[in-house]
Amino acid sequence: MMLTILYFAWVRERIGHAEETVTLPEHVATVADLVAWLATRGGGYAEAMAEPERLRAAVDQNFVGLDAAIGNAREVAIFPPVTGG
Repeated sequence: MMLTILYFAWVRERIGHAEETVTLPEHVATVADLVAWLATRGGGYAEAMAEPERLRAAVDQNFVGLDAAIGNAREVAIFPPVTGG
């Protein structure tokens, strides 16, 4: 399955780009699985995904927990918590 992944803020900075399209391995079923798989890609990915509890996600522009299924989503966004001010 092809999936577009969007990265924001310091996640984007560590990975080095804002967006990519990947073919997901069959074992990647949830956002947490996606984060764990991305971490195995090394370098900036490993650094950005090192503390999953510091990440938030949206699947097809709907905020979700990391335990959310990816299903047939077209897009997953990964970003740090957003604070107001």
